Amino acid sequence: MKKTAKVSDSEWQVMKLLWEKSPITSSEIVKILGLNIGWSPTTIYTLISRLVKKKAITIDQGSSPHVCRPLLSQKEYRNDERNAFLKKVYDGSLNLFLMNTLEEEELSDAEIDELKNILDNSKTKERWTI
Repeated sequence: MKKTAKVSDSEWQVMKLLWEKSPITSSEIVKILGLNIGWSPTTIYTLISRLVKKKAITIDQGSSPHVCRPLLSQKEYRNDERNAFLKKVYDGSLNLFLMNTLEEEELSDAEIDELKNILDNSKTKERWTI
């Protein structure tokens, strides 16, 4: 499995925009994040530059204006972040995380039914892939 770059909370905002609107120019990123978050153009260009150095995004060579694209999907990043969190906080145990969460959170009947449905569907998938 390819290891993804660690992305800061601020860089995550740029990534979310790229996943939603890619391909998108760097000037469009600056405009949208400037309006929505209030960051200065310099800050946003710095974040874009960091993401390029981390190999999280790419800028199309020779494009003018500069067209940015993510190098990995949001799902891939989410999976890596989830796995890193589980390993760090719960010694890699999804069961421990779920038990702790369910003990601490009050779920509605609809949420419980949804979780049951997800688990039932997960069982069905396993049977077909074996």
